[in-house]
Amino acid sequence: MSVVGFDLGNESCIVGVARQRGIDVVLNEESKRETPAIVCFGDKQRFIGTAGAANSTMNPKNSISQIKRLLGRKFADPELQDDIKAFPFRVSEGPDGFPLVHVRYLGEERSFTPTQLLAMVLSNLKAIAEGNLNSAVIDCCIGIPVYFTDLQRRAVIDAATIAGLRPLRLFHETTATALAYGIYKTDLPENDQLNVAFVDVGNASMQVSIVGYKKGQLKMLSHAYDRSLGGRDFDEALFKHFAAKFKEEYKIDVYQNARACIRLRVACEKLKKMLSANPEAPMNIECLMDEKDVRGFIKRDEFEQISAPVLERVKGPLEKALSEAGLMTESLHFVEVVGSGSRVPAVMKIITEFFGKEPRRTMNASECVARGCALQCAILSPTFKVREFQVNEGFPFSVALSWKPDAQNNESQQTVVFPKGNPMPSIKALTFYRSSTFAVDVLNVDTDDLQITHKISTYTIGPFQSSKGEKAKLKVKVRLNIHGIVSLESATMLEEEEVEVPVSSTSEVPKDATRMETDDAPQDPASSAGDHMQEPKGAADPAEGAAENGAQDSEEKTVPMDTDTKVEPSKKKVKKTNVPVAELVYGAMGTVELEKAVEKEYEMALQDRVMEETKDKKNSVEAYVYDMRNKIHEKYNDFVMSEDIEGLMAKLQEVEDWLYEDGEDETKGVYVAKLEELKKLGGPIEMRYKEWTERGPALEQLVYCIRSFREAALSADQKFDHIDVSEKQKVVNECSAAETWLMEKKQQQDALPKHANPVLLVSDIKKKAEALDRFCKPIMTKPRPAPKPQTPPPAETPSPEAHTPEQQSNGADESAEPASDGAQDEHAAEQMDTDKDDPSQA
Repeated sequence: MSVVGFDLGNESCIVGVARQRGIDVVLNEESKRETPAIVCFGDKQRFIGTAGAANSTMNPKNSISQIKRLLGRKFADPELQDDIKAFPFRVSEGPDGFPLVHVRYLGEERSFTPTQLLAMVLSNLKAIAEGNLNSAVIDCCIGIPVYFTDLQRRAVIDAATIAGLRPLRLFHETTATALAYGIYKTDLPENDQLNVAFVDVGNASMQVSIVGYKKGQLKMLSHAYDRSLGGRDFDEALFKHFAAKFKEEYKIDVYQNARACIRLRVACEKLKKMLSANPEAPMNIECLMDEKDVRGFIKRDEFEQISAPVLERVKGPLEKALSEAGLMTESLHFVEVVGSGSRVPAVMKIITEFFGKEPRRTMNASECVARGCALQCAILSPTFKVREFQVNEGFPFSVALSWKPDAQNNESQQTVVFPKGNPMPSIKALTFYRSSTFAVDVLNVDTDDLQITHKISTYTIGPFQSSKGEKAKLKVKVRLNIHGIVSLESATMLEEEEVEVPVSSTSEVPKDATRMETDDAPQDPASSAGDHMQEPKGAADPAEGAAENGAQDSEEKTVPMDTDTKVEPSKKKVKKTNVPVAELVYGAMGTVELEKAVEKEYEMALQDRVMEETKDKKNSVEAYVYDMRNKIHEKYNDFVMSEDIEGLMAKLQEVEDWLYEDGEDETKGVYVAKLEELKKLGGPIEMRYKEWTERGPALEQLVYCIRSFREAALSADQKFDHIDVSEKQKVVNECSAAETWLMEKKQQQDALPKHANPVLLVSDIKKKAEALDRFCKPIMTKPRPAPKPQTPPPAETPSPEAHTPEQQSNGADESAEPASDGAQDEHAAEQMDTDKDDPSQA
């Protein structure tokens, strides 16, 4: 089972893996720890990650970035509209009201949903993890912003499914940071609570969380965020400043050129980083647009002035997080700052002034989320043993159920099922009284975030039919799962039936044994009027995996009885019938759509793999041409005739010209055929050179083998005395035959020039040495036979009473068995001891 954590950033992604020694951040194909979240579409294949970033400057209109900003959001969203204005690629509104990204791929116009694009990024991250672990990666933990809505969370899971991943948990980035911070702390208090504020200023968003720590656990006290406040906003302020400046000074409008926009944005990002460490910084871009070089200069004070609208928004999430946690700044023990955007000095100044204490940077600002996700995956995985650490996560939104009653008035009723801060995961059970099919809506309520969609999903419950003809009692279970997704899990119709139940005549039946209903809350008298919903007394414990709130698996519950029984006809049982539930999630992918997306991703991945293999074969042809041309006049000069060199060089030049003209864009099979054609000419030359270089060591090995076995066979050493003379002669004869073969072949080979095909092949020499070894080694290593057993000498004063007949017989039998001298002496000693202790002796 893989233990992998993915940090899906707006600009770049990081992969963390759990190993036996801890958490590691793995490197991508360019040996970098961060992988750009970019997908670039070409005429023949896709380029994802680092390859996509390399191609984005040359192909900006087909390079898709900031996919996280598009995910699960309506096209009409004002924030999304502001983002689209800065995108070099085209985004339109789809038939469902969600954005569609348009690119040119494989020579035709194609459109993709943000979910499909995120799946491509995840596929690349999965390949990076698999290449590092040398094993398949399926189970993982994916970091998401705390402000992700129900639809956005579903979109991440769909993207992971398309990429062939199975998320064990969608983990809030704030919680991942808190886990990575706290799990290594050995000095956490047992009773008092250690309060830590985490401020995460990323590329596109700001998230603040207040966390309470105790020994072996953390509790999320509050969340706050600004989904459009991050490092890129400072880049945008610089971009607008220099775009206006260059228009005035150089008369160029970068907004009219997508490539110029990308280059200027990259330069502004570098400038921002320079201003974080220096009071002033220059900007120089060669040939930005219309073949004009541009120069600029800015001081940190001026940068903070043009960024003032962005800096003013920093304090808002800080105040909200502190207020919801119910704490004062004096109650906070530490303030931790993470995220790439937090490196701006003006941001740090605002945070310091607000909390009244200096923020700390004890964590890696860019990698803490990936490490926390990998830790959470390790905790959920049975293959790793992790220090006991409980994560008490709270849901950041309030979710309610809404329904219309059976009565004549059409006013909808609703109740909050999962209030803000509700533990994750958990289950709530509600009871309805209905006579026919009805619908229940799942809603986001009590939120001041206008970007969050009010209605999440609708569930149709039914059809069902009560056997008594009256309104049926229905128990509905609503689940808030570990990912933060709310769904109506099941509906059960409960019907009471009178049955004859035997009860004990000698003892009273326990009260709990006769209670047939298992509702969580006592039935309200008003519920009999029709439409009334009851909330359970409490949510299920997340650690218990969201218990079933008292629901029984079996349809009947029997009562214990004794041998002597009497019948009470008034006892009841509860019959449970599952009622069908139809789900409609607004904006989510259907099952059929998801299957089609998986097939499409497989086809595109196959196309990418074919193109990579084609490029490898083309590079092999090119490398062979250059390699052979360089060696033909150096290493291989003596192994090819002068008249053949001209023909070979002409062929190499012909193939090189073909590669850069007609062969620039060919199939894999064509390149394979061209390489085989070249090897037919160059192969014999390479073979002759290889034979010449390897022949010497092979000859030495065979000569050593012949000499060793011959010397052993002719030796007078005592260790070979047990080998028969005729066997030794066979070894001598075999060595002589091998030596004769070698001398004849060597004379023939020495008479040939280097450019002629050899007659003494290295393979033949090795075969001869192996054959000689197989023949001679068994003879010369034959073990010495075991010595014949010796009869022990008779005793000096034999006594007729020394042994009983049975003992004499036993001794004779045992001595007749073959054994070593030592074993016989040991047996004799044992026999003598036995004789001494034998009470039957006279």
